[in-house]
Amino acid sequence: MMKPVGEDFVKRYRLQYNLEALEGVRGEIGEIAYSRLKALIEYRLYGKEFDRSPTGVKIALAFSAGSDSTASLKILRWAGFDVVPVTAKLPQMNEKVIEKARSEGAILIEVPNYLEAVNAQMEKGAPICGKCHSMVMESIEDYARERGIKILASGDLLSSGLISIYRSKLVILNLPAFLELDKAEIIELIGEKYELSFGCPLLWEAFRRYPGIKRFAIQRVLRELRARAITPEIAEALIRDILTR
Repeated sequence: MMKPVGEDFVKRYRLQYNLEALEGVRGEIGEIAYSRLKALIEYRLYGKEFDRSPTGVKIALAFSAGSDSTASLKILRWAGFDVVPVTAKLPQMNEKVIEKARSEGAILIEVPNYLEAVNAQMEKGAPICGKCHSMVMESIEDYARERGIKILASGDLLSSGLISIYRSKLVILNLPAFLELDKAEIIELIGEKYELSFGCPLLWEAFRRYPGIKRFAIQRVLRELRARAITPEIAEALIRDILTR
């Protein structure tokens, strides 16, 4: 599964900071979830083994069937959580993605007024990924909250420190960031052939119609590079992919 971070000073510092964030939601998630999540961080910091028997704690996972959410699913199940993958069924998804989600036991939900909102962003020449993400997360968050699930995990790589785990309508756990996993580690962890490309068919259509918004995608890649979530080689491959769309 995961490997300890060793002597990587930056990752060790961020993991210690993430422990502080975990303390901030301890009362909301309960002692069992708190202890197991703390054990995951300590495993990353020190290689300290821990009890991985079932916790009985449900965690909803925003599951796109991509590399980051797939790695998050594997880690949370490995750690003993009762994971409920929830996939927002979006118009740009092909059947292969939907079948992968179903094969992992995902619940498929709709996102109300999704296309109207995203098309409005396109027509303004504005980036669509942020709008898409917020609408998807809001719908999944509502699904989880209505069923009494206290924690919603995502595959976000960037949200370190106090926003790696935080209180919203429920507790949001950005798992790869919480555990300081970078993209190269995630690709190794999922153990599948991985093709480096940026975005989805809807975003590629936005690039075609409004080429100027490619700059926002490139900025995103550069943010991930500065945060050490991706390597320079991965960043170069992603930027080349964006420019050729």
